[in-house]
Amino acid sequence: MSKNNPARRRKNPNGSGNISVRADGLYELKLFVNAADGTRKRISIYGATWEEADAERTRLKEMERQGIPVEITTMTVAEYMSYWLEEVVGPSIRRTTYATYRGDIRLHIAPALGKRKLKALSAQHVRTFINGLRTRCQCCAQGKDAARRKPRCCAKQSADCCGDVLSISSIRHVLRVLRAALQDAVDDEVLARNVARSVHVSGGAKSAGRRFTRAEAIHFLAAAAEHRLHALWAVALALGLRRGEALGLAWDDVDLAGGRITIRQALQRVDGRLQLTPVKTDGSNTTLPLPSPLVPILREHQRIQGEQRFAAGDEWRDSGLVFTTAVGGPIEPRNVNRMFARLCEQAGLPRLRVHDLRHSCATLLFTMGVDAATVQRILRHSSIGVTINTYTEVIEQVQRKAVDELNPLFRDSHDGSAGYAE
Repeated sequence: MSKNNPARRRKNPNGSGNISVRADGLYELKLFVNAADGTRKRISIYGATWEEADAERTRLKEMERQGIPVEITTMTVAEYMSYWLEEVVGPSIRRTTYATYRGDIRLHIAPALGKRKLKALSAQHVRTFINGLRTRCQCCAQGKDAARRKPRCCAKQSADCCGDVLSISSIRHVLRVLRAALQDAVDDEVLARNVARSVHVSGGAKSAGRRFTRAEAIHFLAAAAEHRLHALWAVALALGLRRGEALGLAWDDVDLAGGRITIRQALQRVDGRLQLTPVKTDGSNTTLPLPSPLVPILREHQRIQGEQRFAAGDEWRDSGLVFTTAVGGPIEPRNVNRMFARLCEQAGLPRLRVHDLRHSCATLLFTMGVDAATVQRILRHSSIGVTINTYTEVIEQVQRKAVDELNPLFRDSHDGSAGYAE
């Protein structure tokens, strides 16, 4: 009789479950466990040998002894992530956020973890996945180069990997999406615990990004003075607008006589088409004072747009937006990126992102002595903590410069040249 034959095993004590051999040769453990929803449910676990099934029984009984519920769902990670995106968070998040979550799931989470059973996902699986993102070239992994008419790197006959790995901030975002989904599974009693909570992304401390210095900002605005969208660059830099907020700005929201501007919508490409969507948060919807130099810049822009309207005639698309194409339509955000990159290159300046104009605005305000609470209101962060955490490095530099103003005091004291009167 075989060593693994269950007929040789003694009868199990009550509550220890039963192991039997199936027709296909697998050993099946049937056992009642404490489920995440608080009920007792019977599950089946399979092993290649009796010992494997018995080891799983030992593990499950130890979990029961520690009071840890057992996951009983049969869904894979990919199936649950799809359900979570469409049914749990999809109805309540902005379409732009939905598109970002969907991209993280489709491009990263599903390919790496999707086939695993949700209940079998471990912290080790998640940690290995996240660490792998640090070195995995996305151009290779997603076949970007293979889709090009003329391969540049990975798809060349002699492959030359471009090393297009995700940034630390992007990796953190992927982990946050996975954590949020697993936490909702726990809250819905689908899982007993969130195995991604113990996984962290080290390195790459949060940074305010690159930004123009005061001299560079002045040089950039001078170089952009003759550009068709000079007013766009000036507004984005002076008020720290996000790219979509600037492109979604409507003339109805601009009060040139009163010197005010209302931020209420953003232009985004969502689901393959340009859409005007509400701004990022309720706090982002606000009215800001227009710096006085911006008023004549916007008036001139309005005049030029009027000339373009007349020249376009029946082809004019009356979008009502401040910044438009030559025929009045909304501007494709990616085209703004290209125009900005060319301007920086022509001006001999560092090649920043359009979003770095927002960081430049904050940095310039801090260096001019503006307090954090005011910067928060201008940038419309959800809290002053976000402002301080994002611009910690800049704030520390300003503080150091401030305390350095005390240097002459200590110099005079050391020289003995300073006197005092009682």
